[in-house]
Amino acid sequence: MAGPRNAKVGDRIKVVVAQMLERRVKDPRLGFVTITDVRMTGDGQQASVFYTVMGDQKQRDDTAAALRSATGLIRSEVGKQLGTRITPSITFFLDSVPETAKEIEDLLAKVKASDDEVLSRTAGAQYAGDPDPYKKPVDEDDDA
Repeated sequence: MAGPRNAKVGDRIKVVVAQMLERRVKDPRLGFVTITDVRMTGDGQQASVFYTVMGDQKQRDDTAAALRSATGLIRSEVGKQLGTRITPSITFFLDSVPETAKEIEDLLAKVKASDDEVLSRTAGAQYAGDPDPYKKPVDEDDDA
């Protein structure tokens, strides 16, 4: 985003698109959609709308098709509600954050399991040498 005005316009577009999907778009292919972010170009002529869909790959594909077919209706409503001279063109992108977060959680679980295994192996372990490997010189005065 180029500035605070574009941030405000992006936030408004996010709200308008979410309301449109909830109330006016009646496509049966549309799944459980959440609008996560809207990013505007610096000149305000293009808006990238990021969304997530609950479900499997088929539901994601069906929702993407439904959003593509409803883009014109959504853009016209955005133009009416924004009241700006230029209505930005809208492009929908599937947000990859949930999948990335799932991968990270899986990796963290794998690392935790590995750490637990190492901890269980070292439960009764002892050092190979003396407990204090740094021997200190014995002073004659200490023995007396």
